[in-house]
Amino acid sequence: MSIFSRTDTRTATADTAVNPELAALTGDYTIDPAHSTIGFTARHAMVTNVKGGFQDFTGTLHLDGTDPSRSTASLDVVMDSIDTGNADRDGHLKSADFFKTDEFPAMTFRSTGVEALGGDDYRITGDLTILGTTRPLAIDLEFNGAAKDPFGNERVGFEGKAEILRSEWGLTWNAALETGGVLVSDKIKLNFDISAIRNA
Repeated sequence: MSIFSRTDTRTATADTAVNPELAALTGDYTIDPAHSTIGFTARHAMVTNVKGGFQDFTGTLHLDGTDPSRSTASLDVVMDSIDTGNADRDGHLKSADFFKTDEFPAMTFRSTGVEALGGDDYRITGDLTILGTTRPLAIDLEFNGAAKDPFGNERVGFEGKAEILRSEWGLTWNAALETGGVLVSDKIKLNFDISAIRNA
């Protein structure tokens, strides 16, 4: 089931009705951080991938089950919560070489548009702010469905992915390798697993 209604141009008529199951998902939701992850992958020393994520974040969604362009998303990430499984590396990432978490404690995303791509796939575009620099970001999302959990919460789920060049946000620290190349890739892969609860 897709979260947003879609028109099949092969069979559509002017009075095509909105799918009531999809329309019923329209509303405001709060991201559940206990059942969501915001992660990233960076290439290290040109030979392997290092993965990490953020443990502290908040976010909201407004879903429109009849018109995806009216849906919105907002996300705030506490940068000091970065976790790559290595305390020394995490400390370096929080330092002035990278995220300067004392000066820039948050990373934010504010959506500006949503596009239905077909099936359960969507693209959400918006403004990503890191180190006080704001640049556009497109995230490809897959809608994983909706359900009511045993506690009565109405949930929706999404998986998302995106790629950025960290240098475009001022994250330029690096070290050259004797064999050629650099220690940390400029390209960073972002991944999202989101569970959101409908507001009462």
